[in-house]
Amino acid sequence: MTNEFVLEAITREFPESVIESSEPYGMLTIEVKKDDIKKIIHYLKDSSLEFNFLTDICGIHYPEFPDKEIGVVYHLHNMMANFRLRLKTFMTRENIEVDSLVDLYAGANWMERETYDFYGIKFKGHPDLRAILNMEDLGYHPMLKEYRLEDGTRTDKDDAMFGR
Repeated sequence: MTNEFVLEAITREFPESVIESSEPYGMLTIEVKKDDIKKIIHYLKDSSLEFNFLTDICGIHYPEFPDKEIGVVYHLHNMMANFRLRLKTFMTRENIEVDSLVDLYAGANWMERETYDFYGIKFKGHPDLRAILNMEDLGYHPMLKEYRLEDGTRTDKDDAMFGR
C-alpha cells in the first residue's frame, strides 16, 4: 500500500470531496469536505483498504483563517499493511459541527468528547457529548487560541514561551 494508491482510491470514490493532499514527513494527509468526512472514513474502514483502527481524533484552531478556523484531524491505521493516514476537515466558527464516528469506531466516543471539551466541536449523533477532562462549569473551551495558556497572574511565564 502506498500514498499514491490510497489517494487515488479515495479520489476515485469521492471525486468532489478531496480539497487537497500532501505528504508531510511521508504521511499521506488529505483535506476533505466536512459533509463527506464520515462517508470517506466509512469507505476506508469497510473497503479493501481496511483502515480498521482509529488512532486519534483531535481539534485544531487557526483564528487567522476565518473560512477554515476550526478543524478536526483524524488519524487512521491499516494495521495489516502498517499504513497510516491523516484526514483533515475544516469549518467556520459559526458552524462547529461534524458527524460522530462512534457507530464506526467505539474508541471515537472518548476522543470526540475530549475534542468537544477542549475545542467546542460538536459531534452530531454522539451518544453522550459532554466534558470529559475539564469541569462541567468551566464555561469555555481552553485550547482555542483566544485563551491564554498560562495563568494571567503569573509573571514568570507568558504565552510567548509556548510558541504564541
